[in-house]
Amino acid sequence: MEDCVFCKIVKGDLPCFRIFEDERVLAFGDINPLARGHSLVIPKVHAENLWEISTEDLFAVHRAARSIASAIRKILGPAGIACVQLNGREVNQVVMHYHLHLIPRVSGGPRLPVCEWEPAGGDMDEIGKIAAEIASAVEQQ
Repeated sequence: MEDCVFCKIVKGDLPCFRIFEDERVLAFGDINPLARGHSLVIPKVHAENLWEISTEDLFAVHRAARSIASAIRKILGPAGIACVQLNGREVNQVVMHYHLHLIPRVSGGPRLPVCEWEPAGGDMDEIGKIAAEIASAVEQQ
């Protein structure tokens, strides 16, 4: 896609701090990091979101993410790692190219709001009803 910043990075038109690359995936350091070591993992083929990415590219992104997360753990020793993936402008997806954030977390570090919310018990009947409806609509892969 011509105006996609991540596609420009894949093509080499824009620079990046390359972490990993194979035939399907490119991973690089986020230039707006939320933490030291914040990395992005993207498919090389443009797909805007989870609904558009091919199954093969999705698997490749997450397979690479596991290796990169292991490297982050080895190098930085974080207390944990947040894997964040957003789909759509209404949930603050800024670059409309599927991407997975790997955000190392340190004990006592700044809050990452997407990782913090107060659990509140839900209506069990409603949860069961909607779960059954979603389950019946799940396409078998």
